Amino acid sequence: MHTLGTILGVWAHPDDDIYLSAGLMAVASSAGDRVVDITATRGEGGSMDEDRWPPEGMAEVRTVEMRRSLDILGVAEHRFLEGPIDVDMQTPLDPSGAPQVLEIMREVQPDTVLTFGPDGMTGHEGHKSVSAWAGAAFERAAKPGARLFHATVTPEWAEVWLPRLQPFDVFLPGTPPIVPREQLAIDFALPDDVLDMKFEAIQAHESQVEGLMEVFGDGMREWMSVEYFRLAAVKEA
Repeated sequence: MHTLGTILGVWAHPDDDIYLSAGLMAVASSAGDRVVDITATRGEGGSMDEDRWPPEGMAEVRTVEMRRSLDILGVAEHRFLEGPIDVDMQTPLDPSGAPQVLEIMREVQPDTVLTFGPDGMTGHEGHKSVSAWAGAAFERAAKPGARLFHATVTPEWAEVWLPRLQPFDVFLPGTPPIVPREQLAIDFALPDDVLDMKFEAIQAHESQVEGLMEVFGDGMREWMSVEYFRLAAVKEA
């Protein structure tokens, strides 16, 4: 994989970044490139089992899971935003996150920004909020030559995995975005050692993946073995 320079990831919930960019982050960090990872919320609304994971404790649980997963990947710089709260899939995030993303964009001056497209990848409103914040911050504060990438999947991935994931309601109707491979800017097949780290990192989010692991087990490795992004914008001078 060619270097992406300094990477800034802008995501909505703990584990979004792991599913979509863990391999890219791990390889960049290992190569000595700076990786700054933003999570807008602490996943307060993400209890899959309210007996085992009471809603009032989810923020703390998912904060610990987030930090553990990034330690596995070797990503040292992580920022939670202050203010936005994860309510549910249909609720946009509090707009207080937008100026914070702008401030971080100005501070970090990334070469590469990784985030959701306007579709939110899954159609979730919180993801769409984050996409809008990242796009606006990129336009206003990114340095010349910086590149903005949006997560996507390929037709081949969708054919295999959308039917299998349908019972879990991961994707709302009309999502995920599907882009032919020849139109991708990043098509990163993870080497086995990197995929091992990614699989360990997603399992660190135990409160979120317990059901998926029961169904797919090691099959989740195949689901997450390639990371796809399309080029959304290049910052002009």
